Amino acid sequence: MSGSQLFPKLSVNIQVAWLTIHKNDNSSCILCRKRKIKCDRETPCGNCTKSGNVTCAYRDAPSRPRKLGIPRAAASSTATAVPPLTPSSTILAPTVPTDSRTLPAEPWLSAAPSTAQSPASTMTRNSRVETKTVCLSRTVYFHAEHRSADQPGAIIRSITHKTRLFGQSHWANVMTNLYEIFEVMESHKETSKAFVTEKRCKTLSKYIKSRRAPPWPCPPTPELPRKDIADALVERYLQTHEAIYRVLHIPTFRRDYAAVWDPGGNVDPSFLVQLKLVLAIGAATYDSTFTLRTSAVRWVYEAQTWLSAPEFKHHLNIPTLQTSLLLLLARDATGIGEDMVWASLGSTIRMAIYMGLHRDPASLGPRTITPLTAELRRRLWNTILEMAVHSSLNSGGPPLVGLADFDTDPPGNFDDEQLEVTDEPVAAKPPDHFTQTTVAIALRVTLPQRLAIAKYLNDLSSCGTYPETLRLDADLRTAYKTLSRILQTCKTTAAPSGTGLSPSAFQFRMLELLLQRYFMALHVPFFALSLSDATFAFSRKVTVDSALKLWRAVFPSPLDPSSCYPSPEDENDMLCRMAVSGSGFFRTVAVQACVAIAIELKTQLREEEGSLGSVHKVLLGSAGALTCRPDLSGVLHEFKVWSWKAILAGETNVKGYLVACMIDAQVEGLRKGLRDGEIARLILEAAEKAVEEGAAFLEGVVDTLGMEQGGDGVGGVVLPELGLEDWDYMDTEGLQFASSVPEHFGWVFQ
Repeated sequence: MSGSQLFPKLSVNIQVAWLTIHKNDNSSCILCRKRKIKCDRETPCGNCTKSGNVTCAYRDAPSRPRKLGIPRAAASSTATAVPPLTPSSTILAPTVPTDSRTLPAEPWLSAAPSTAQSPASTMTRNSRVETKTVCLSRTVYFHAEHRSADQPGAIIRSITHKTRLFGQSHWANVMTNLYEIFEVMESHKETSKAFVTEKRCKTLSKYIKSRRAPPWPCPPTPELPRKDIADALVERYLQTHEAIYRVLHIPTFRRDYAAVWDPGGNVDPSFLVQLKLVLAIGAATYDSTFTLRTSAVRWVYEAQTWLSAPEFKHHLNIPTLQTSLLLLLARDATGIGEDMVWASLGSTIRMAIYMGLHRDPASLGPRTITPLTAELRRRLWNTILEMAVHSSLNSGGPPLVGLADFDTDPPGNFDDEQLEVTDEPVAAKPPDHFTQTTVAIALRVTLPQRLAIAKYLNDLSSCGTYPETLRLDADLRTAYKTLSRILQTCKTTAAPSGTGLSPSAFQFRMLELLLQRYFMALHVPFFALSLSDATFAFSRKVTVDSALKLWRAVFPSPLDPSSCYPSPEDENDMLCRMAVSGSGFFRTVAVQACVAIAIELKTQLREEEGSLGSVHKVLLGSAGALTCRPDLSGVLHEFKVWSWKAILAGETNVKGYLVACMIDAQVEGLRKGLRDGEIARLILEAAEKAVEEGAAFLEGVVDTLGMEQGGDGVGGVVLPELGLEDWDYMDTEGLQFASSVPEHFGWVFQ
């Protein structure tokens, strides 16, 4: 399908500049000139190709453009309309053999140019990576790798917008496939009341957030919740995050925690900050509606204030490093700058390296170091590695550390009680004996493969091929089997003893959630192509299967619209609560999974249209209803339920629920065999209903806040001026597809 078929109404405001790769006819490449041999002036040249050299480059500026099938008039018309590209807008990558035939562009950049502007193509001299610039209200650069002419389409390697660059693992890569829904909304922007109501939701959201946040700076205070509540929050943290990421030595933490409630005790202020972060993380799973959200936000603000104090050398210690890691986990759990955790983690990594945690304690010289301190250092470095690769995948940024950057061993298989203060060496438990560190050790087995995938997707120099994608997939599957075997062995060994020391259901499901995320991210770049090209059929299967596994890892049973949880017995399911009340990772993963499933359902339904099966149904009087996989369609309905429950739990952004309702309406229209106009009407009706429900609920929240402040609700409070609002998990600092996929995405990211 051509770009003009996909986007028949491209805005005349779009300015697309395509500059062409050049080949110097008057000079040899640098290596041929150095060797004093004749150069055929190709890119790469024949001599470099024969010698296996991948850095063929020319010293002089190119003088003749390579033909890319662009009309001469079109090429000339862009000369004055688009400013020249700066060095920062071009990506250099290792040379790949080029093709002189026409290289197809992305579908949304392939439509006929307007009278004022027209497309051109740009590729760097030593690469087939293409930089595309689309200007509407702002500039967005798509760094795309074009494939050969017999394999149409291009793979987006990264997206640059404003001051940020997102790699392939970022959620934006799958969201671009929803252009049809946003095109419908854009075409009714002036007539649908959904837009007015949605703006009202933005205003209400900004007010609610402003009332939750304490003033800055927010110095730590000694105030804590009641002890019974604090006890529950501590246990929830230990059952969830600490069960996956080892940060604390639990016996030491419990002793310090008990001292806090001792009337005659002297509480260390630094421990109080650490404790409040544990409480903030636990608060996300305390109940079904995150009733402690305001308190959790304050606790996170206090910790951020404390760590911001200019006491730099005094912060170079294990407790402060633990607090720094807990702060990052708490920000993700409470939705405070969760999309910037990857950037903040860089400071924590450097602090850990400055403290020597990247070196194994055994290699740090003859100084005395207790087994507890040695294992804490290994555990903390292991957690830093996990957070580095995890945040890389979420943010679309490159990992901040590589395998060659450290020699610290994985944590030992110790129970925390074994590491009480002693100078004598302690023997680790056998590999088949489950301890409080076994899950972290098993997850470490897959780190090299996951790190390779994160680098492959997000590194600037990455220009991977489909065979490389398949190789990384196979490597991760092998490591995944090893991890599963370790945990299953521990479970089998623990069963006869009756001790109950075995991996919990939460740990199994959380590992499934973490690892399936890598499979999905690895294949999403090829997902759109796989819908029409059987060459990538495996990527289509993996993307959909991983999306389904991701969803079912969190919600093993179908979500009940009348409850936050699949069934009453799951009321205390911590992973369900983290998904409903949490932010960051859980939001982006759920959205990516459900969007991929929606795209698959739409493709299946369209493939069935016109088939003998659908004709047969019409003849039998089934009203032309088409069938699709019930397991996938069920997830799509649950997506709506989950999005709404997130709002009930304190999420103020209604766009997630709005998009879920529109997707569900479109798929339902396709299933019923409706015409395009009828489907568009369903989408608009679903959008209007969704934002009306969202606005009504947010107004109720504002009413409550107003009464708490002594006002009379919405009428008694001054709401902030209407402005741009981040999407949280559906937006990241102004990434606007209004610029990248013409006007059809403009409404979504306003």
